[in-house]
Amino acid sequence: MTLNEEQTLIADTAKSFAMNELRPYAAKWDAEGFLDRERLVALGELGFGGIYTGEEHGGSALSRLDAVLIFEQLSRGDISHAAFLSIHNMATWMVDRFADDALRAKYVPRLTATELIASYCLTEPGAGSDAASLKTSAKRDGEDYVLNGAKVFISGAGFSDIYIVMARTSDEGARGVSTFVVEKDTPGLSFGKHEEKMGWRAQPTAMVNFDDCRIPAENRVGAEGQGFKFAMAGLDGGRLNIAACALGGAQDALDRAFAYVQERMQFGRAIADFQATQFKLADMETELQAARSLLYDAAQRLDAKTPDATKFCAMAKRFVTDTAFKVANDALQLHGGYGYLADYEVERIVRDLRVHQILEGTNEIMRVIIAREMMKDTG
Repeated sequence: MTLNEEQTLIADTAKSFAMNELRPYAAKWDAEGFLDRERLVALGELGFGGIYTGEEHGGSALSRLDAVLIFEQLSRGDISHAAFLSIHNMATWMVDRFADDALRAKYVPRLTATELIASYCLTEPGAGSDAASLKTSAKRDGEDYVLNGAKVFISGAGFSDIYIVMARTSDEGARGVSTFVVEKDTPGLSFGKHEEKMGWRAQPTAMVNFDDCRIPAENRVGAEGQGFKFAMAGLDGGRLNIAACALGGAQDALDRAFAYVQERMQFGRAIADFQATQFKLADMETELQAARSLLYDAAQRLDAKTPDATKFCAMAKRFVTDTAFKVANDALQLHGGYGYLADYEVERIVRDLRVHQILEGTNEIMRVIIAREMMKDTG
């Protein structure tokens, strides 16, 4: 598809920030395990703290396609920061979309401005792909709820200011899950050690623990028992975001490889002059363009709320993240032994992209969703 003038401006703005404010520091942040709050605040000032959140409380009210364009370009600078911002955006949208007016007014303006940073807490030690089996409880006690349980693999744990938490308010399976906003300094909220991860090393990932964590009942998002629906409503867009981050990271890897093969000399010639190298580059470019086309198409379907949007979002997440990892790995191969060195940064991209095939629903689960939607189409 051809971008219109506004979409081109949005993408160019994100790309400029990525190249100037993220890419030069990505390796340093990866090595130090450092998530840069100042850069996140600056992204909020650009309107990227509430990309598809309504305008009433400071959101940009952009489309899901616009969000894809933004995260794709930001990831060309640093996948870890871009992916974290995508999580913040999903959490911000959830509060704005489903909370009552008072809760929205309390939190959304500060979230869209990235004055507050949000994390999303769904996954538990025994509830990954089977999210409806979560055990974290929220029991009503007068004007409060008391939370007990634990969440795992939470990006921004200990760093973020608020946590959007899915907790069980009854034993009715998926219908017994509710959503809550929990502030960082709430007594009973604590965080585990930072996990040592293969990729996404710039952002902290840890357990989030609730031990008689008492929050006001007014911090419940929407009605009791609606939380699982809220969580599922955010997944289509979340899958597009994470696919966009994978696409941008792979594009950066291809860009680095393309520059390298033109400079690297072997047998008296640049390795770009060898047909084997050219064929590999041609395949990488073709695969990324195919992935981009599917991703943009899925985003447009989600914006249009077409009946097949969920299927296309799952297809895009599966195909784009698998393709992006392959292209990044091919970029490393084109660097030869140098690709294995941190100085060339392609190995960082490969490490960062691997998790995209797992989170927001594993690519195996994407296949389940796609097949299920196909069966509906024939029914």
